[in-house]
Amino acid sequence: MKWLILALGIVAEISSVTCMKLAEGFTRWIPSVLTFVFMGIGLAVMILALKRFDLSFAYTFWAGLGILFVAIIGILYFKEPVTALKIASNILVVLGVTGLNIGEVIRH
Repeated sequence: MKWLILALGIVAEISSVTCMKLAEGFTRWIPSVLTFVFMGIGLAVMILALKRFDLSFAYTFWAGLGILFVAIIGILYFKEPVTALKIASNILVVLGVTGLNIGEVIRH
C-alpha cells in the first residue's frame, strides 16, 4: 500500500508539471488550474507517503522518477530534442533511483 501511495504522488506531480507546460504561462485557464490541483494532490499524498518511507528515500524516488517521466513526456508529446547528454543523464537518474530502491529493500 505504501508503494501505491508514493506512486499516486509521483503521477500527480508529473501531471502537474505537464499541465504547467500546457498552461503556456497562465494563458490557458484549464491547464493552469489543473497545475495547482495536481500539485496539491501530489504534496498531500507525499505527506502521507512520508509516514511510511524515509525522507531521503521518498523524495529522491519521487524526484528521480518525476524527472525521468517528464523528460519522456517532453520528448514524445512536446517533441523536445533528444540529445546524448539528455539520454545519459536520465540513465544516471534511473541508476540512482534503482540503487536507492535496492537499499530500501535490503534495509527492510
